[in-house]
Amino acid sequence: MVRLIIKSGYIKSGGAAAGYLKYIATRERVEILKGNGQATTAQRKLIAELLHDFPDSKASYEYRDYQKAPTFGAASQFIAATLDANAHISLERDGYMKYIATRPRVERHGEHGLFSSDMNVSLDAALKEMESHTGNVWTMILSLRREDAARLDYDSADAWRGLILSHVNEIAQAMKIPQGTLHWYAAFHDEGHHPHLHMMLWPDDPRQGYLTKSGIKAIRSALTNDIFKEDLYNLYAHKDISYRELTRESRSALKDLTTALSRVTPDSPALEQKLVELSTMLKRTTGKKVYGYLKRPVKDKIDSIVDGLATIPEVSRCYEEWNTLRDQLESYYKDKLRERLPLSQQKEFKVIKNMVIQEALRLNLDSIIIEDEGMEDEPEEQQMDGEPEAEEKATSGASHRTLYQQAVEYQEAKAMLMDENVPTEGKRLAIRTLERLWEQGFSVAAHQLGKVWQDGLLYGEMDMAKAEFWFRRSAETGNDYSQYALGKLLQGQGRISEAVEWYEKASAQGNQYADYRLGKLYLTGDGLEKDVERAVRYLTVSASKGNQYAQYALGKLYLMGEVIPRDSELAWKWLTASAQQGNEYAQFFVDRFDYFLHRRNPTAAASVIRLLHHMSGIFEDKRPPLTMTHLRMDRKRRRQLMELKAARGLRIEDNEQKM
Repeated sequence: MVRLIIKSGYIKSGGAAAGYLKYIATRERVEILKGNGQATTAQRKLIAELLHDFPDSKASYEYRDYQKAPTFGAASQFIAATLDANAHISLERDGYMKYIATRPRVERHGEHGLFSSDMNVSLDAALKEMESHTGNVWTMILSLRREDAARLDYDSADAWRGLILSHVNEIAQAMKIPQGTLHWYAAFHDEGHHPHLHMMLWPDDPRQGYLTKSGIKAIRSALTNDIFKEDLYNLYAHKDISYRELTRESRSALKDLTTALSRVTPDSPALEQKLVELSTMLKRTTGKKVYGYLKRPVKDKIDSIVDGLATIPEVSRCYEEWNTLRDQLESYYKDKLRERLPLSQQKEFKVIKNMVIQEALRLNLDSIIIEDEGMEDEPEEQQMDGEPEAEEKATSGASHRTLYQQAVEYQEAKAMLMDENVPTEGKRLAIRTLERLWEQGFSVAAHQLGKVWQDGLLYGEMDMAKAEFWFRRSAETGNDYSQYALGKLLQGQGRISEAVEWYEKASAQGNQYADYRLGKLYLTGDGLEKDVERAVRYLTVSASKGNQYAQYALGKLYLMGEVIPRDSELAWKWLTASAQQGNEYAQFFVDRFDYFLHRRNPTAAASVIRLLHHMSGIFEDKRPPLTMTHLRMDRKRRRQLMELKAARGLRIEDNEQKM
């Protein structure tokens, strides 16, 4: 994994030498000893002390080498690397500066390897400058792996000096030091597995300067973008392609999942049982039915369901793809690998938890869910094509010629209201025409006026009071479609008893939509006393007239067998009749008819399948974003990336041009 490692600290004013000063001092200008013999007793003792005092050294490559083969040479490498990485803790400020300037393997420029904005600095002058500072001196070690330093040309002091010079203002800002007041000196050590740069930094004002975790993160991000710029250009270019490929692959996988679910239903009795148990727990829970507000036992049950879903192969594959890309992105900016959490603990997917709650609530056997969101229930269109019954209702005693003229004016006014290109004054003229036709006894005009104010046909201007007024006028003349429309409007306002009254009047005239609404109301007990027997009677009447939603409702009731006794023949009859009219919900149960017929809890089984359908969309929406804070490219970097792509003959997408 490629990354820049930063280790920081500070030496207090007047700080004393401690720890391994004597050892460090005595090894000045001594080359690291090689050898295949076993580490000496003295080396082993010192290594034990180092591991105790600097436990993070266990993560070093040198320690791994020593563990694999505890030879004299490996011990020497580990001791040297650990002392070097922690010398700022063990030495006084001037001792540390001398150490980094003159120790073995430093890249020298004359007598020492110290540099700053000037490559050739005086060590004595630098020491005097630092000694005159009465505040803290900050230390920083910047390290790369050997292969990365060589590949990226960061295996020389000159390269590191150029890097620091180009980012000195950003470093000062991260350390809360005013620009132009930061003093810094550095030395490059071409050592072992990790060639690295030692730095000492301090401000003019001893009261200023401090370094937080966020400051270190900002410095790492700035330097990483520069050190790995070619890699990052390639990564961004690759990610740009990879994201599209991943998106296509994910959508393809999710599409395959959805397609597979239309033919094969996963056998997941454990998940079904957990949903039933969660439903029972939620019945006993007061307050908001939202994950954040629930007690721990309920949350634990929800988490177990989410993690159970994650074991389904299709879901597992999608989550693995998401994790893989996220790991790749974060490896450039974090020293530690991110922990791969269970799906239930991944914050980006917390929406799944509330989705599970909603499905569990649907399992409440006191509530019957019948999906009819797309129901088309405007039957008047078929009647107003000149059917004699409607015209006779509307124009009792009028001559045939007058009827024809009124019908023509009605259709013209209606067309004007439905045409978005007609100006406001034209629509107002159409409304006045309908009002005149009503006054002449053409009752259908009142129904259309009700639609004007209900549907906002006058350029979005809606008025439910006016809509009710006109629907009621038409309904009172006996028009069953107006009676139904009035009932639906009243139901939407929670005036259930009034709605039922008008539905019953429309039902008495054979209105299949009114029959369906009455059946659904009595089935759910929404605003009136629940009456399953009456509900089935109304639904059967509506279904017999060809209403696909009533057919679906009846088929589902007979298949589930939870509200009325299960009847497989009637279930198949009504579900297939509804599916033949294009009802996708009915088709869902037709495709899985035998499966649901033999489930102990078919409603819970349906909930598991719905959850999988929902999750397909969630994985599409939750792809790791390119706009994560630490990955966001500024305009300059985007422009450079596009220039690099153009130079390499790569295609630049339209969405990149707009960035």
